[in-house]
Amino acid sequence: MEDQWLRVSKEHRLKKGKTKMVKQHEYDEVDNVNSPEHYNNGGKIECIEYLEDFLSREEYIGYLRGNIAKYMHRWRRKNGLEDLKKAEWYGARLIALVEKGGA
Repeated sequence: MEDQWLRVSKEHRLKKGKTKMVKQHEYDEVDNVNSPEHYNNGGKIECIEYLEDFLSREEYIGYLRGNIAKYMHRWRRKNGLEDLKKAEWYGARLIALVEKGGA
C-alpha cells in the first residue's frame, strides 16, 4: 500500500484561506481512517472540519491529542492496524497545524 499526500477538503479550506496537506492512505473501498462515512452525514464538510472551525486552537489541539492517545491505547485490543493509521492521521493533522502556526 503506497502513501500519498492530498488536500483535505480543498474547496472548504480555500474558502477559509486554510489549505493544508495531511497524510492519506490508499484504500479500495470503505475508508474508515481518512473519510469515515458516519462523520459526514451527507453534509458539505466533514465533522473534523467543523470542529477545527468551531473550537479554539488550543481546544482543537487537545481534541487531536486525545484522539491520538485513544487510538494508540486501544489498537492492540480493538482494530489493530486501522487504529494505528487513525492515530497517524490525527498526528499528521496536529503536525500540519503546528507547522502552520507554531507550537
